[in-house]
Amino acid sequence: MAGLVMEKKGKVVFFVLLIAMFQGCSSAPRRIGSSAVFRVHGNVYPKGSYYVSLDVGQPPRQYYFDIDTGSDLTWLQCDYPCISCTETAHPLYEPPKKNEVFQNDTLCIAAFNTPEDHESETPDEPCGYEVSYTDQGSSRGVLVRDVFPIRFTDGSLLRPILAFGCGFEQRVSDATPRCTDGVLGLSKAKSSILSQLHDQGLTKNVIAHCFSRRGGGYMFFGDYFVPSSGVIWTRMSRNSFVQYSPGPTELIFGGQPSGVRGLVVAFDTGSSYTYFNSEAYQAFISWVKKDLVGKPLMEAPDDKTLTVCFRGTKPFESIHDAKKYFNPIALSFTNDRRTQMEIPPEAYLIISKHGNVCLGILNGTQVGLEKLNLIGDISFQDKLVIYDNEKQKIGWIPTDCRSPSIVDHDDNEGFSRPYAARMGVVTESYPATSTSREDKFE
Repeated sequence: MAGLVMEKKGKVVFFVLLIAMFQGCSSAPRRIGSSAVFRVHGNVYPKGSYYVSLDVGQPPRQYYFDIDTGSDLTWLQCDYPCISCTETAHPLYEPPKKNEVFQNDTLCIAAFNTPEDHESETPDEPCGYEVSYTDQGSSRGVLVRDVFPIRFTDGSLLRPILAFGCGFEQRVSDATPRCTDGVLGLSKAKSSILSQLHDQGLTKNVIAHCFSRRGGGYMFFGDYFVPSSGVIWTRMSRNSFVQYSPGPTELIFGGQPSGVRGLVVAFDTGSSYTYFNSEAYQAFISWVKKDLVGKPLMEAPDDKTLTVCFRGTKPFESIHDAKKYFNPIALSFTNDRRTQMEIPPEAYLIISKHGNVCLGILNGTQVGLEKLNLIGDISFQDKLVIYDNEKQKIGWIPTDCRSPSIVDHDDNEGFSRPYAARMGVVTESYPATSTSREDKFE
């Protein structure tokens, strides 16, 4: 990871929503109380991502998906044929011709606010999509449907048919590791995989993830494993259509108000690191440097792993050795006046390959996020984070995310993910102009 790590997660602007109008296999019972658990792999540094694996198609083939609560569209790189694809963990997905979603399909029409808005001149052409990211990465392709075999916690294996993107033209930045095959969109949008499963009556509209600082973890759909006590809850913002936002937020430094209030915040697992806007970031950096006065740390400008790094009297071997020099910060959610999410030093620090300690909170304004603040993977480590779309609330609780008691329920080793140093969606739009297998997107 040479140089400054650039991520794929960013400001999300969704032009339309894909309304879920899909059918699962006819033999699948309505089982709204069921849950499904998936083993998570990866880490924030050096891999730069947490990911899961999922089988797709008939016969089923394994693919790795980037867990992304900030994106509504799930997509795989695919041989449509491929115009521009990057290195993937597995052979490209090959969609059956009959699985395409066409522009006269109710799914494609539902991408517009009303059917009257959809007046395609080529109704028999595939329904196209395009997703753009703030690091100049993008994916273009067509919408398809296919089988996603999923094992539920009662031992049953169901095969719902879900809609997703078949991406045949991808662009990623040189700094983006290529260890996965696509993105698993898990936002609140009706087109997300979770929403589709819920609309088919297979699980409640609840998702949770638990990322271990030591690497790995687990993720689950449904509410079966939601703890009955100990969870800190806050309301989801009503002003956020598809993002998971706790509403206006104030920064707390070392237990004291920072004076930085009214922050627009989104919880986004598509971001490896946490991003503050310029005002909040400068306040954070000033506080950290002031707090380090008199301590045996010096800035290490030659270490380009992240924007700000410090060296000690000798190379650090672990976060445990460095965290004693730093203090926790917290996010105070003004929708619930007494609700705070604490971010301890180990949830905003990494140890670089040079043995320096680096700040995993970055300047989002500099990378195009404007006033948006993203809470990314690094700050979710060793917390079970729950997004309850049924009750419109977000919760978290400190947890050993490597606990086998939940992960052992996952007989299929779960899901996975493609872009590591990531930085989210700028736009997602569908349908694009009509596309066919011969269309080269000039």
